[in-house]
Amino acid sequence: MCNVAVTTILSIQSSVAYGHVGNSAATFPLMRMGVEVWPVLTVHFSNHTGYGAWRGPLLSASDIAEVVRGIDERGVLGRVDAVLSGYQGAREVGAEVLRTVDLVRQRNPRAVYCCDPVLGDVGRGMYVRPGIPEFMRDHVVPRAQIVTPNHFELDFLTGRVTNTVAEVLEAADALRASGPDVVLVTSTVLDHADPDEILMLVVTADGAWQVATPRLERTFTGSGDLTAALFLAHYLEGDHAGLALGRTVDAVYSLLRATTRAGSEELLLVQAQDELVSPSYHFEVVRLR
Repeated sequence: MCNVAVTTILSIQSSVAYGHVGNSAATFPLMRMGVEVWPVLTVHFSNHTGYGAWRGPLLSASDIAEVVRGIDERGVLGRVDAVLSGYQGAREVGAEVLRTVDLVRQRNPRAVYCCDPVLGDVGRGMYVRPGIPEFMRDHVVPRAQIVTPNHFELDFLTGRVTNTVAEVLEAADALRASGPDVVLVTSTVLDHADPDEILMLVVTADGAWQVATPRLERTFTGSGDLTAALFLAHYLEGDHAGLALGRTVDAVYSLLRATTRAGSEELLLVQAQDELVSPSYHFEVVRLR
């Protein structure tokens, strides 16, 4: 029997049978990287809701609690290095995620919490139920060590309107002041920016870094879930935030580029899985301060 210790992530997210969002976008890529993943499902749908129609059950907060309780009864929660959460469809689910974080930290005080605060996006606005954005801002995000908002979510969480890199950095610092140690801004829409590029930035107490990649012709549901999962994994490996950013961007862009070229409507996680560990594209990480 192999007893080599591996990074373990407890991932509380949605699941779909067809396609890749939530845990269906995070579990396999993390395992392909050599990370142990314990997926806890918040929903199990036929497909993601962007198709306009779907079937399947929403799991209640009590269902989530029962699953976590069962894991704890195995005496293994102390192995968890991080809790990862994504879309939270109800305040009750968000509250249960926080209770799980507390329990994991009781079992392993070194465990971290990475929150992908899924709320909305530029051009779409909020797409979660009323009350969830405020609950995320006031209760969930302050408890996380790592948060991974997009530009729209960063502005909401900090009550700002940011249009330049300098303003985004100031907003990230303001968000860090509310609790998190690391803020990864997964996409930006900036004044006077190159329209053919997308910027991703990460900000910590030790500095700030950015990576620019070419803008692809389309976006893919689940790419944000993939980005948060990969960044967390690289960060847990001991990479400093700038290096973790670079490795994440290389893998995500390479996989999205392969998906785009194939004309697929869903992320090609299986067909292009080698891009997760040996990306075809590499981008310069620029230190901003």
